[in-house]
Amino acid sequence: MPVQEPLPFENLAEMPTTSPWCQRWRAGKHSWRHVRDGGFDARRYHVDVIPDEETGKAFVLAHHYSRSYPAVKVQFGLYDDTVDGERRLNGVAVFGVPVSRAVLAKPLPELRPFTESVECSRFVLLDECPGNAESWFLARCFDLLLDQGVRGVVSFADPVPRRTASGLLVMPGHVGTIYAATNALYTGRATARTVKLLPDGTVFHDRTAQKIRRQEQGCEYATAQLLALGAPRPRPGCDRARWLREALAAVGARNVRHRGAHRWVFRLGRTRRERDDIRLGVPSLRPYPKRPDPEHTAA
Repeated sequence: MPVQEPLPFENLAEMPTTSPWCQRWRAGKHSWRHVRDGGFDARRYHVDVIPDEETGKAFVLAHHYSRSYPAVKVQFGLYDDTVDGERRLNGVAVFGVPVSRAVLAKPLPELRPFTESVECSRFVLLDECPGNAESWFLARCFDLLLDQGVRGVVSFADPVPRRTASGLLVMPGHVGTIYAATNALYTGRATARTVKLLPDGTVFHDRTAQKIRRQEQGCEYATAQLLALGAPRPRPGCDRARWLREALAAVGARNVRHRGAHRWVFRLGRTRRERDDIRLGVPSLRPYPKRPDPEHTAA
């Protein structure tokens, strides 16, 4: 494995969009690879559908900073074929179903959501992957999606840094560097909002809160997440909405201002004409975002 060089800047806000540094993950902690470090040898790798959801889910939960797994349509794995004669999973790309149909229909109005258009909701590579691996991996994923009739992909880059309650940086903020380098169209920001940040630096999403209030499928996992952080156990028959408010206060959840994630759109096709024929429902914008957002905490 190549030795990781120190970053040529101390402040993450100074990192330019065209940076030659590639972000990698292991156990939820990020690191960096330079594109010149060893280079990427495509002969070592192949990309394939991950046949069972649990394999991809376990990888994402173990390594992605969000510690969460979305609704999935298809997931692809980046496999290293040179380790002890066996293929080893080095990366996962999850293409799935967003919470709202409008997430896909607004930027790609002429494509059928969930069949012809999907969201790239997780994309994570291990720290041992060399520079340029992600662009090759993403291109192979798009080829496989085209085979399944998918013509459009929407992905979001979250520019707000995440820190634990003790101040440890767990996610430096993303602007979509890899998307800009792989012919995605930048279409502005999603809706601004205030998010709940838990002490471990993960976001407690509104949809997760809704599962607890309404006792929907997945509420047990969401409840266990708060219990693990020190929330009081809910009493049988208690008002779950009230318990949720008390639990979030007990664990020290913080409100963080969020100006909206950066939205990137890929139009897929075998030729440039096929790609250009897909109409956008939102304007394509320039310049591309260059720096993560400043860190602000709401009252």
